[in-house]
Amino acid sequence: MSLPLPQIESDDPRWTKQGAIYIPAGEGITKWVAGDVYTVKAHGKNTNGRLGFVEASVPPGGGPVAHVHNQASEAFYVLDGELEFLNGDEKITARSGDFLYVPPGIRHRFKNKSFHTTKLLFLFTPGGLEETFIQGGDDPIPGVPVPLWDAERFRKAGEISNRLGGDSDILPEQD
Repeated sequence: MSLPLPQIESDDPRWTKQGAIYIPAGEGITKWVAGDVYTVKAHGKNTNGRLGFVEASVPPGGGPVAHVHNQASEAFYVLDGELEFLNGDEKITARSGDFLYVPPGIRHRFKNKSFHTTKLLFLFTPGGLEETFIQGGDDPIPGVPVPLWDAERFRKAGEISNRLGGDSDILPEQD
């Protein structure tokens, strides 16, 4: 037995209201961060603080140092390639199609230990930490390889993050 569907008027404001964020392919705010190329597609400023969404290209050797977000969650989806993720002290190899969710308070990082560039998407909830990339990243230079960051560069990015209210700590690994 099927139930009748509710009748919706064509001028119902739930269906006519606009407000979606649309960022076409190839657009967004692109920065070099930690040896990677990050394009911020949505940030806390245009999502009412709810979400930050980033498209990343991580060349061999790229990736951030181990860190923890004390208040924000972070999620990752590997589009193409392979990354080594740190989950506390455990190392996980994530490949195309894999998803990882990192709640607040968990030390994590990713690193491309393969021979090919990896593409991934990641997001922050609440939004806001992606502003660190916008303010602390470098403007890309066409035809120039993305430079890896040293410990001092990561420290400066951490200061920017915390100044913005990111409440993150850099927690280096003991190799």
